[in-house]
Amino acid sequence: MVTVQAPYGTWPSPIDAELVATHDGRPDHLGAVGQEVWWTAPRPDEGGRRAWMRFTADGAAPAPALPAPWDVRSRVIEYGGCPWAGAARPSGGPLMVFVHHADQRLYRFEPDQPGASPHPLTPLSPLGPPSAGGGLRWADPVVLPERGEVWCVLEEFTGPAPTDVRRVLAAVPLDGSAAQDRDAVRELTPDTHHFVTGPRISPDGRHAAWLAWDHPRMPWDGTELRLAEVGGDGWLESARTVLGGPRESVAQTEWAADGSLLAVSDRSGWWNLYRVDPENGPPLSLCPRAEEFGDALWQIGRRWFVPLPTGPLAVLHGRGPKSLGILDPEGGELVDAPGPWTEWSPSLAAVGSRVVGIAASPRSGCEIVELDTCTGHSRVLAEPHRDPVDPAYYPEPLIRAFNRPDGHSVPVHVYPPHHPGRTAPDGELPPYVIRVHGGPTGRSPLALDLETAYFTSRGIGVADVDYGGSTGYGRAYRERLREQWGVVDVEDCAAVARALAEEGTADRARIAVRGGSAGGWTAAVSLVAPAAEGVYACAVISYPVLDLAGWADSGTHDFESRYLESLVGPRQSLPARSRERSPVHGTDRISVPFLLMQGLDDVICPPAQSERFMRLMPPDGPAHAYLTFEGEGHGFRRAETIVRALEAEMALYRTVFGLERPDVGTLPAGG
Repeated sequence: MVTVQAPYGTWPSPIDAELVATHDGRPDHLGAVGQEVWWTAPRPDEGGRRAWMRFTADGAAPAPALPAPWDVRSRVIEYGGCPWAGAARPSGGPLMVFVHHADQRLYRFEPDQPGASPHPLTPLSPLGPPSAGGGLRWADPVVLPERGEVWCVLEEFTGPAPTDVRRVLAAVPLDGSAAQDRDAVRELTPDTHHFVTGPRISPDGRHAAWLAWDHPRMPWDGTELRLAEVGGDGWLESARTVLGGPRESVAQTEWAADGSLLAVSDRSGWWNLYRVDPENGPPLSLCPRAEEFGDALWQIGRRWFVPLPTGPLAVLHGRGPKSLGILDPEGGELVDAPGPWTEWSPSLAAVGSRVVGIAASPRSGCEIVELDTCTGHSRVLAEPHRDPVDPAYYPEPLIRAFNRPDGHSVPVHVYPPHHPGRTAPDGELPPYVIRVHGGPTGRSPLALDLETAYFTSRGIGVADVDYGGSTGYGRAYRERLREQWGVVDVEDCAAVARALAEEGTADRARIAVRGGSAGGWTAAVSLVAPAAEGVYACAVISYPVLDLAGWADSGTHDFESRYLESLVGPRQSLPARSRERSPVHGTDRISVPFLLMQGLDDVICPPAQSERFMRLMPPDGPAHAYLTFEGEGHGFRRAETIVRALEAEMALYRTVFGLERPDVGTLPAGG
């Protein structure tokens, strides 16, 4: 290909918004049922539903277990959790259960039976549809055919407020008797704890373990590992805490094949693996390292490790990006799996001596990958990556860290502009987008992202910042953000932007900041905070928090309703700090253009905040646009939404960065 000179931001690219939307999302909630592997897969062109995929042991190609409109997705704690489970049977095929997103009911499904169709196991929500914020929800199930039950998390709304909710472990009859009768559901635990994960049953069936925590803690602040005996009548007895506490986060627990109880805890300052003594003796660290073997529990039922029947453990570990390794729990030896994959999802499963997971790399999207622990060989089992365009258009990440003036180091993935047939004129510096992840206890994955390639292939660089508060770097780094949300995150991102400009990587006058959810908050605060004054030329803000006090005062869902007590400070300090930091109180200080985008069905960051923010914008303020999307919640799932949002963002950059792009439309004016 002949290289042609053209200004940054004007390069032609085969990666358009429709292509990005078609490939949005990734496989998730992978698990094994006997020798079979099941998972959910995104369908952005089908209204954003999650298809339920089945890969049988006979080697046939993976296929959806159910047609549209079945959507396998739980809304427990709004971010959801594992929505399905299954049990292998000697004959008749597997017995499966799943949560259907539209009504949040738990269903039974026997895919190999003639005329197989789902049958409801739980009643319709008595307080209306889940979209109205009420009813019954289920997650993280375990199928127990010998008991004729499904044990899982029950989330039950008891009133009209988002915080009028209780959560318990519950047993749902497999015979369908609870489909019309709420009283047929057995509650296995009292609602002593406000949050619980699903139970893990010991190999001998005599014990159950689960995690629990309470407001105002988030699960990465402190959780308890609960252990109970399973009585002969199927009730949980003598429940007690055997690990964890207010300042110790236990992220996952599982039983090993030999009956020992294992857990991931950050008691050392890093999420490491431990063998737990049920009699409250000191836990034994299996592989003490200054690395993370777990992460923030945003969804119930995540698995960063899985025991193998022969004794070893398959684990995800690392600083920042995680690798798959096989750990000898006796000697502590850890051997990483071969292959190009740099990012693994917390969704591991064991099929005999094989480990199956979801992995990606900077050159490939998420694939279903299998590691044979006997041979040490890895292979793509399903969902193989196929290049939708010439991979020469993919960006190459630079793994870097920038030091702040106070000495703190901020990890960053830098994606310079990249095009196989274009180069910029001598002396021109490229525009850059500082991308702020959500959470804020999230992390920037080291994996191919066509949205990133959409910009870099056009000549716009992208920098993914793991600002203070991000997970993957130990508890101390995570807690840099404690009571400093809207301060440390803003400072870290601005420091990276300034450093890129000072070293001659980015054009100082053409740097944007963009983010969604917690990242949307940081992007918005960056427009009004003195720490970022003069740094950014524009901002893209999606489904954000914009008013701390309003968000805390019944302005969000239950899971995060007390989150600000760690992010901002005690309740009594919130009004003053909200006035100091919230963008709604600084609209008169905004001096650069911005784009604000909001899903109208968002219950986590409701549209009321964005609407108030727009009303407070001065009429003589900078150019701005407000786009809303019906049917979208927290995060955009539908292909048409993703296309419109991405094209609107590019239109903003065209205008602000002064790009000659006749193929890009103009940004709608005003709100």
